Amino acid sequence: MDRLQSLEVFVAVAEAQSFAKGARALGISAPSATRGVNALEERLGARLFTRTTRAVRLTDIGHAYLEDVRGILEDLTSANDTVSGATGHPKGMLRLTSPVEFGRIYVAPMIARYLDRHPDVTASVMMVDRVVNILEEGLDIGVRIGPLPSSGLMAVKVGHVRQVVCGAPAYFEKHGIPQTPSELIHHKIVSATSRTRQEEWRFGRSREISAKIVPRLQVTSIAAATTLAASGWGLTRVLSYQIGPESLSGSLQIVLEDYEPAPLPIHLVHHEGRRVSAKLRSFLDFARDELRQSPVLNGTDHSAAV
Repeated sequence: MDRLQSLEVFVAVAEAQSFAKGARALGISAPSATRGVNALEERLGARLFTRTTRAVRLTDIGHAYLEDVRGILEDLTSANDTVSGATGHPKGMLRLTSPVEFGRIYVAPMIARYLDRHPDVTASVMMVDRVVNILEEGLDIGVRIGPLPSSGLMAVKVGHVRQVVCGAPAYFEKHGIPQTPSELIHHKIVSATSRTRQEEWRFGRSREISAKIVPRLQVTSIAAATTLAASGWGLTRVLSYQIGPESLSGSLQIVLEDYEPAPLPIHLVHHEGRRVSAKLRSFLDFARDELRQSPVLNGTDHSAAV
C-alpha cells in the first residue's frame, strides 16, 4: 500500500470509526486497512487510534492529523480535476447536514432535484437537531439556523425564520386570540419539547419579555405538535418554516406577531479551500437560488466569512 492510499484508508477508518466499515467503503479488506494504518503510524512514530474490541477512536494527535489529511486529499482531488477538466462537471459524494424538520421539508426534496440534474453525484444528508462540526464529520455543507459564531467557515445567507405562536382558526373562534404573552397561561398549549413540565417562552425583539407556560401536552415531534394545533386542539410555538404550508393555506394562524423575537438567519456554511469542487460550487448555487425563492423563508442575498 502506497503512502497516498494509506492516507485514504486512515480517513475512511476515522470517519467510520471501524476498520471493517472503513475498508468496505474503499473496497478493500479489513486486514489491508489495518496494515495500512499500522504502517502509517509506524512512519509517523505516533498512534493515531485507540483500539478496543468494541470501538476505534482517534487520539488527540489523530484528530489534528485527520483535519490536515482531509485538506491534503481535497487539494489533490481538486488539482486532478483541474488537469482532467472535471471542474465543470459535478461528480462524487456530496455530504450535508441540517436540522431534522428543515431537512425533511426543504433539503431532501431539493437534493433529489439536484441529483436528477447531475447523475454523477451521490449524496448523504445527516439530519440532526444539533450543531455538527462539518470538518470533524467530513461534511461538505451544513444548514445553520440562528446567529453564526466565528468559525473560519464560509457562509451564504439564504433566508430567515421567525419563532411564532400559532393555532387553528377554529380554536381562536372558540377560545379567543391572546393579545399579550401573559394571556397564554389561559390557553391550552402543546409543546414540542421534553425538557420540563413548566417552560419559559421569551418574547420581544431582544427576548426581553418572559412568559411562564405550563403545557397541557408535551411531544417530542414538531410535526405532531403542528398537526395537533392545526386540528384545533391547542396552541403551539414553532419556527415559521415548520408551518409554511399551513400558514399559507390558512389552516394555522400566527398570533402575537408584535411580540416576536428578532428573526433567525438561515445560512449554508462550508469550508472553502483553495479550490472549490464542481459538486460543491454547483450545489451551493442551486440551493441558494431555490431557498431564496421560497416565500416562507424570504431569503436575501448575502455571503461572508464567519
